[in-house]
Amino acid sequence: MSETHRDAVVDVRGLTKIYPDHSGGEGTRAVDDVDFDCCPGEIFGLLGLNGAGKTTTLRMLSTALTPTAGHASIAGFDVVQQSREVRENIGFLSGTTGLYHRLTAREMISYFGELHGLSGVALQRRVDTLVETFGIADYAGQRCEKLSTGMKQKVNIARTVIHDPPVLVLDEPTSGLDVLAASTTLDFVDEVRRSGKCVIFSTHIMSEAERLCDRIAIIHGGTVRAIGTLDELRERTGCHYLEDVFRSLARPDAPEVTAP
Repeated sequence: MSETHRDAVVDVRGLTKIYPDHSGGEGTRAVDDVDFDCCPGEIFGLLGLNGAGKTTTLRMLSTALTPTAGHASIAGFDVVQQSREVRENIGFLSGTTGLYHRLTAREMISYFGELHGLSGVALQRRVDTLVETFGIADYAGQRCEKLSTGMKQKVNIARTVIHDPPVLVLDEPTSGLDVLAASTTLDFVDEVRRSGKCVIFSTHIMSEAERLCDRIAIIHGGTVRAIGTLDELRERTGCHYLEDVFRSLARPDAPEVTAP
């Protein structure tokens, strides 16, 4: 088990999720003894194939799933024992996040701001800022059911960060976006990192991870195969491009080369 960074705002130790086998078997170990941490001002990438365990890990951090074993805390709050406080301190976006179809884009963002305790002028200023940042102004008055996939994703991201949380958990945040919208989203993620926030960032697009991530964890079969900076992972695998690094580690027979 690796040491926790002293100023880490996300701390994950031995996190495990086993889905029970109702036929009496051992069950499916979707996440197995995962360790990592993330500090303020850091983007921590979580990369893995479909079914590798990364989304299950992120859902446990968001309190949507209860761990079978292990410990995780966000901003000092335990994800099981203090789930409400955890939700107040994170913005969570996943590929399955939906919108209320009958609300307009602006109403949707405002609604989530109200859920997080914002109101009045402060709420409207925050909504206006996000509408401008993500280029939502042209369709802010349209109902969400009328929006394209890319438009919906931008509204989803805006409602995720409406309360300006210290920790963002982003699972495939550019999914469904065109090149310009994806670039705007990545610029925003980079900006929140510079403002001192902690970002857990999952993506299948290696160029996004290369551009943004300070450290990267590669997860396969529910276990973390490697953690380190891109340069550390290059040194350990002998590969230059992150895609090749990932291929060399996301194999059943790949040795664990977790950075100390």
